[in-house]
Amino acid sequence: MSLLIQNGLVVDPATNKAQIQDILIEKSGIAKLAKNIKADNKTIDATGKIILPGLIDLHTHLRVPGREDEETILSGSLAAVKGGFTTIMCMPNTNPVIDNASVVDLIKKENAKAGLIDIIPVGAITKGQLGCEFSELAELKEAGCLAISEDGKSVENTHLMRRALEYARMLGLLVISHCEDKNLSNSGLMHEDIVSTKLGLKGIPDIAETIIVGRDIELARFTKAKLHLAHISTGRALELIKRAKDDSVDVTAETCPHYIALNDEAVSTFNTNTKINPPLRTEKDRQQILKALQSGIIDCISTDHAPHNQAEKELEYNLAPFGTIGLETALSVVITELLENKLIDWLQLAKLMSLNPAKRLGLKDKGFIAEGLEANLVIIDPQAEWLVKEGDFVSKSKNSVFIGKKLKGCVDYTISKGRIVFKR
Repeated sequence: MSLLIQNGLVVDPATNKAQIQDILIEKSGIAKLAKNIKADNKTIDATGKIILPGLIDLHTHLRVPGREDEETILSGSLAAVKGGFTTIMCMPNTNPVIDNASVVDLIKKENAKAGLIDIIPVGAITKGQLGCEFSELAELKEAGCLAISEDGKSVENTHLMRRALEYARMLGLLVISHCEDKNLSNSGLMHEDIVSTKLGLKGIPDIAETIIVGRDIELARFTKAKLHLAHISTGRALELIKRAKDDSVDVTAETCPHYIALNDEAVSTFNTNTKINPPLRTEKDRQQILKALQSGIIDCISTDHAPHNQAEKELEYNLAPFGTIGLETALSVVITELLENKLIDWLQLAKLMSLNPAKRLGLKDKGFIAEGLEANLVIIDPQAEWLVKEGDFVSKSKNSVFIGKKLKGCVDYTISKGRIVFKR
């Protein structure tokens, strides 16, 4: 396929440049990047539009295998490309768990059928995520996993977590840590503070997160392994992360759009889509997250896309599962909350959602825009406004915390491996 994209603002975070250029795509790659390219090709007029490298999500739940009623590889891929993502990492808390090569192969085969984006499975640290016996980590690496995690829970046994980091370092794997002390979260439903008291809902204290953040940072310091901290929600955790980075510990961190846009007051509606783990925190925590995104303490923005079927989310608040979907809304939430408020610019956004995730995974050919690279791009209309409606989601599940919210910025095209895989 040949395609010419004309007159767009090309944002390349690797060179720190944003300039009006044309992009000529031949077959699956970027053949030429310059001004006023002349070619007899199918064209996209990107005048007034923003062109970013395809977004990369380090934290997606696709529910395959085991809960295809909530999401499939195809429906998750369609949601991803609608949101501008061309590479996603799928978490291992499936049924069966992604703890062996056969499950990885199943996901890869299903993704080959869908044929839209790159999906990289994350292997489970322990068999069945039971916290007792290591998965075959070398086998998972050989099968195509670039990271391991126990996401959905922490590795409770500190000695086991130490060994996991040591093995991961030897294998060149990234360890993604879900930071939650279950003994402290203790079946809580939302952040523990004055709001939870007013609502009569059992709370989850911020120390449930920060204690594991501190523990895993110290383990990474000791083992010299690569540690990535998932869905950070508290200001205190950010203080620990900053100190670790100042000490040259090999640690990175992500947060999610819901922690950028919302605080625990949102739970006052008792809308079960606000039931998220870790929970929505205080406004003070949210403001600290915004500052950390500006300063670079937070490296990545991920979605933690967590689909659940409608019947489960319509249960009482204490019975409904944790989680909100995010692939289709993440970019627009970031544009609305961060760019529109001039907290970051397009180059910073491209780093947070493309370049930094690619670097952390060791993907040397993703996350930026250059001649010779595979053409993974997203073309955005920065002025478009849209209202988030339940019926508009292509994800199989509709449990979005942003339903009813007006957002700024919309994906016009997503191009994966040189092909247009989404057009608005």
